[in-house]
Amino acid sequence: MKLTTDDPADVTDNFVVRKRVFLSSVASAIFRYGIVGLAFCLLPIPFSARAADLEAIGQRGYLIVAVKDNLRPLGFRDALGNLQGLEIDLAQRLAAELLGRADAVRWKPVANRDRLTVVLEGKADLAIARVTATPSRDRIVSFSIPYYMDGIALVTKDTSVQRLGDVETRTVAVLNGSSTIAKVRYALPKAELVGVNSYTEARSLLESGGAAAFAADASVLTGWVQEYPQYRLLPTLLSAEPLCVVMPKGVQYDELRRRVNDAIARWKAEGWLQQRAIYWGLPWDNLKESTPNQSPN
Repeated sequence: MKLTTDDPADVTDNFVVRKRVFLSSVASAIFRYGIVGLAFCLLPIPFSARAADLEAIGQRGYLIVAVKDNLRPLGFRDALGNLQGLEIDLAQRLAAELLGRADAVRWKPVANRDRLTVVLEGKADLAIARVTATPSRDRIVSFSIPYYMDGIALVTKDTSVQRLGDVETRTVAVLNGSSTIAKVRYALPKAELVGVNSYTEARSLLESGGAAAFAADASVLTGWVQEYPQYRLLPTLLSAEPLCVVMPKGVQYDELRRRVNDAIARWKAEGWLQQRAIYWGLPWDNLKESTPNQSPN
């Protein structure tokens, strides 16, 4: 199967970045060229609403937090439909920190493509939805310090595969359009990569013996292993990807960013984040990251 390398999430992020840059250019044109520049303003371009600052959130009395509701073990629904997971715990702890009550949260489940947009448009105060900090995203939103260090891992059920070196010349499945492709090619240049369009397709391929392992985000694969315990993660990460809270840019949000960052730093130091990650079955310092000069092991 042909591999495609345009990550849909990144394409969406880049579109949002380009839109924001374009809007900035329009504003500059109005300032510099007056009525001529004003013509650009008449284009049908939706402007973003203003996000609430910490004072406005306090007056409202609750946080609006964008989360995932289908991504075990970060954010998912239990048998009764209640949200749970590491990111849900973090959102509730932030509500208690900022507003004095862990239940002072209104949830906004989002698709991947909307994780930044809801903050940009003022529809959510924060997004805690498995968002990694990247330079392109950092142009339009602010990120907290990391609350969890994710990365690309490999999952397998093949008993002959115990370490990264065991798949060095084997077939590895990867999601079409994902940034994982380049990272796997770099770490395993001799491996044969086969593209799949979904996690379900990847599992079918592994079950049929069409691939020895499947490469994806360690946090997502943790949920896979929890659902299908005959699978296991290999003990090596191919990358380090910090998961961060998404917050709005602007000096008016400085206090919100400071409070969120101070809280995450404190909970890291106290061990609460590690305890909650381990509770949800997420790897924490027990997967080592491969290095450029390190042989697969």
